[in-house]
Amino acid sequence: MPKLIKQGLTALLLAVLPVLPAHAGVCATDDTGQQVCLPAPAQRIAGLSPGASELLWSAGAGDQVVAVVAWSDYPPEAKTVASVGSHTRLDLEKLISLQPDLVIAWVTGNPQEQIQTIRNLGLPVFSIEPRDFEDVSSVIERLATLAGTEAEGWAEAERFRTGMAELAARYSDRAPVPVFYQVWDEPLMTVNNQHLIGKVIALCGGYNVFGELPRLVPRISDEAVLEANPEAILAGGMGEENRAWLDRWQNYSSLDATRVGNLFFVPPSLIQRPTPRMLQGSELFCQKLEIARGRR
Repeated sequence: MPKLIKQGLTALLLAVLPVLPAHAGVCATDDTGQQVCLPAPAQRIAGLSPGASELLWSAGAGDQVVAVVAWSDYPPEAKTVASVGSHTRLDLEKLISLQPDLVIAWVTGNPQEQIQTIRNLGLPVFSIEPRDFEDVSSVIERLATLAGTEAEGWAEAERFRTGMAELAARYSDRAPVPVFYQVWDEPLMTVNNQHLIGKVIALCGGYNVFGELPRLVPRISDEAVLEANPEAILAGGMGEENRAWLDRWQNYSSLDATRVGNLFFVPPSLIQRPTPRMLQGSELFCQKLEIARGRR
């Protein structure tokens, strides 16, 4: 960051932020293992990803959110909050001018240089990266602790925890269905077994045909999909109602998934954000695999 810009941000920070007491009142450990302590529950919170903002509302802290980023569209109230750029490029001056007393960062989604600048300026940063279902509940509970909204947040965390356990009990032992999940179109991308969506596939009794690949979100080719020959293909697409990504696979009549009509759309926000709505998305995902089983 250029020296003059950094000096300007520092001056702005000193002008708008109050002096914090030395002793912390609430503490929580983030997903990087860093303990974040605040003198009192946060009252002005910035969510630097759509998922982070949604998790804050799930934790009961929606009224305390003063900054979000582009595509923060759920719940609808999030769309009325000031935007500070996108998760990949933050408007730091605007963020600081909103005087947050807690910033929720996305470990692998936000630019680390900008997150470090935020830390250097003295703002508390709590980094999140849920990698399994329990992590989603845990993040909600920790955010509720930092926001002082434990009653609502912990209840929502338990609702999600119980719901996912019920889905696992219902579907995880069903006859396996070989599945390809398309997370992106160009370049063509999927998920491995360590990805949260990969764990949804397993929960529903699916077999991820690309699950053993080393990258969390690997790039693949059409030829690789043809060779794997999944029995079902599921895709999120660009937007909540856009099924266009599935059109690609209609051109491959030799694919088992195409031959029997197992090309399924799942609204991306229900499955690609690590939030409680993943319960709804997982139930829909499991229902699609049940349809595939019924077509055998």
